[in-house]
Amino acid sequence: MSIFHPTSEKDVTRAIVSSFLRQFEEYADSDVIIVGGGPSGLMAGRELAHGGLRVLIVERNNYLGGGFWIGGYFMNKLTLRAPAQQVLDELGVPYEKANEGLYVADAPHACSKLIAATCDAGAKFASLTMLEDVILREGNRVAGVVVNWSPIIYLPKEVAALDPVPLESKVVIDATGHDASVVKKLEQRGLIKTKGEGGLWIEKSEDAVVEHTGEVHPGLVIAGMAVATVYGLPRMGPTFGSMLLSGKRAAEVTAQILEKLAPI
Repeated sequence: MSIFHPTSEKDVTRAIVSSFLRQFEEYADSDVIIVGGGPSGLMAGRELAHGGLRVLIVERNNYLGGGFWIGGYFMNKLTLRAPAQQVLDELGVPYEKANEGLYVADAPHACSKLIAATCDAGAKFASLTMLEDVILREGNRVAGVVVNWSPIIYLPKEVAALDPVPLESKVVIDATGHDASVVKKLEQRGLIKTKGEGGLWIEKSEDAVVEHTGEVHPGLVIAGMAVATVYGLPRMGPTFGSMLLSGKRAAEVTAQILEKLAPI
């Protein structure tokens, strides 16, 4: 005798399709769309969704976390410099002190906790979804993104004529890492100019990335390594404190923008 409740295959299909379509329709108009589900994007999503905002995180891969999953050199450890270990305290992730002001944790543990916390806060995700373009309104303000399924890039051009779909939002956060994919869409139109990230310099880079996190164009906030790409800042390699704190800072800036946009 089966221990599971009887269910047909069609019921499973209907449950998946109907639930997905309801969510996709609901989040076609969001408060914030975050492009990139790495540490800075997840952190920003957690903070904003925690504040009751409708947040959609768009991720081109079939997994979340970016480099946060694997740390450095596929060694499944990540480092953070003080005071970023306080985020691990918030998430309930154990860590060890490596040197004064430097902490090390298991990357899968930290990443899974951050993903869970972002989900618990209420953020939603569109995985295997790539950015194709941005929506621009009066004054070239960013008002959303245009997306498509990531797997279509592997299809022959003869069969890949699949129109993308637009998703509107009040603010977009570019958390796409070194690629700065959203910013590059504006650069193609001559609306912004990126400098390209510099060489590795951990001490200078981490402070600079957090400091420069903010609104780079009306309606567009940048976080994480996208900040380094835009402003020509050094990269910091396999340490993640600035990614988390930049995500927090991006959420603060975004909340301030939304407050100004709110009707009086």
